[in-house]
Amino acid sequence: MYTLGINAAFHDSSACLMKDGQLLAAAEDERFTHIKHGKRPIPFSAYELPFHAIDYCLKTAGIHLSDVDHVAYSFDPFILLGEQVKDQNNINLPLKPAGQRVAEKWMSPWDPLFLSSIVNAPGQLVDGYPHHLQQRFSGATLQPEQWHFVEHHLAHAASAFLPSPFREAAVLTVDGRGEKATTTFNVGIENNLQRIAQVNMPHSLGLLYEEVTSYLGFLRSSDEYKVMALASYGKPVFVKDFREMIHMHENGSYTIDNERLTERFGPVRTRNAEFTAHHFNIAHSLQAVLQESVLDLAQSLQRSTNQENLCFAGGVALNCVLNATLRDAGIFKNIWVQPAAGDAGTALGAAMWIDAQERKGSSRSFVMEHAYWGPEYKDEEIRAFLDWTKTPYRQLDNVAEAAAALLAQDKIIGWYQGRMEFGPRALGSRSILASPIHADMQARLNEVKDREDFRPVAPVVMEEHAAEWFEQAGYSPFMLFVHKVKEDKRSKIPAVTHVDGTARIQTINRQQHPRYYDLLSAFEKKTGVPVLINTSFNTLGKPIVCTPRDALECFWSSPFDALVMGSFLIEK
Repeated sequence: MYTLGINAAFHDSSACLMKDGQLLAAAEDERFTHIKHGKRPIPFSAYELPFHAIDYCLKTAGIHLSDVDHVAYSFDPFILLGEQVKDQNNINLPLKPAGQRVAEKWMSPWDPLFLSSIVNAPGQLVDGYPHHLQQRFSGATLQPEQWHFVEHHLAHAASAFLPSPFREAAVLTVDGRGEKATTTFNVGIENNLQRIAQVNMPHSLGLLYEEVTSYLGFLRSSDEYKVMALASYGKPVFVKDFREMIHMHENGSYTIDNERLTERFGPVRTRNAEFTAHHFNIAHSLQAVLQESVLDLAQSLQRSTNQENLCFAGGVALNCVLNATLRDAGIFKNIWVQPAAGDAGTALGAAMWIDAQERKGSSRSFVMEHAYWGPEYKDEEIRAFLDWTKTPYRQLDNVAEAAAALLAQDKIIGWYQGRMEFGPRALGSRSILASPIHADMQARLNEVKDREDFRPVAPVVMEEHAAEWFEQAGYSPFMLFVHKVKEDKRSKIPAVTHVDGTARIQTINRQQHPRYYDLLSAFEKKTGVPVLINTSFNTLGKPIVCTPRDALECFWSSPFDALVMGSFLIEK
């Protein structure tokens, strides 16, 4: 049984394909279209389906859309529309929605257009595909019973629990918003999830973080991770202000009101304006109160479920500083965070939920031990492309050894190997790599990627050496937690040691990615350091590269030194 998962309602459009409980493929549409996040989360973009990601998933399985048994879409418009409208043919949309008022401040006059686009997604899937992708779509039909609208937060929760290593767990989801929910509390047992409680719009920790992201001159629903990085430079000057906005209640719920950011903090920072201590302090205070608030939610959830395991998803779960705070609080014995915790992961959650419901099995066998579910290009394909483009290259006998030698010389390399990562983090398949040994490498990489000076770069470390270099470090393959760099190691890897002494680590073992692991091993033999800088293979405003063409174009248009693509080395 094939189940296709689709996320398209807001942003980070994505698709995945399940077969009888096993994940075959998963990818974000941005990697194929080169549009960051796939699209902006605006009402009149809801009709855009991730056709390129869907096409990739179908191609991986060697099937046509007609061969798909079920389609799971990670948003249920009827939660907002009401069941009674299913048999109606009309919906009211003002000629100029922006000038209209609505009953609730969190609703939008654009909602009829937004929801209509989602209701009509089944028809769009079978006849709205781009012409050049018709091979896997043309002639397909869908019966009503094949299409499943899955509540957005249920899809988040399923993405966190169903591929986790736990058979029982408390499940927390925190994001900007779904249909109505912004935070949900669940308990998972085997293939089932039970909703315990939820917080609804307009109260949203995720949207508050978005508001401050925009206030600080960044792009909302995109640059929240920059605020997290900025926070390390500030002090808790405005903690009281954020505590006044967020009201935590004894039952684990919360309300948010009276943001009034400009009234509290002064004029909005414009893009490219200088950062001041004032901005650092706002970011720091927001981050501190977010952490306090989520700890309260986690404690309430633990009391309600008495579980020792926690699964966490939603866009807020990509905040690795928060995740580390949650880990260190010891509320739960074990924590597993979905590596595609943002909206992209809801395609996976929706598909896994419908797959489990339709197969009616009580047990499950799939555990998401890595994130390498995207396209792969073999050496024959890479060679053919390099020859066609008349690109000079050298084929390597020992890829890891040759790449390690370049890195030991302080060269910056593009690293393009195996299947692309699913989720926002580069994990060694589509990465830019460098040595962490000299402190100036962080600034060099920020220049290469044309990004802000305050942005840290993250390390990858051989799993068996992680605890020697980072405090309390163990298995952490998805770059979702920060750890303190050990005092005696900070001078050896200054480029990855953030201003607060932490690093957002990825651990790697040979089973997860053999060539990537062998590279670290070779670098360790040359330098005594089992750590490399790993940052995403892209430049400012662009998605992570997907194809050999993407990698080559990024390489030649960026100031780094070499590209190791499959078994081939291209040098400037």
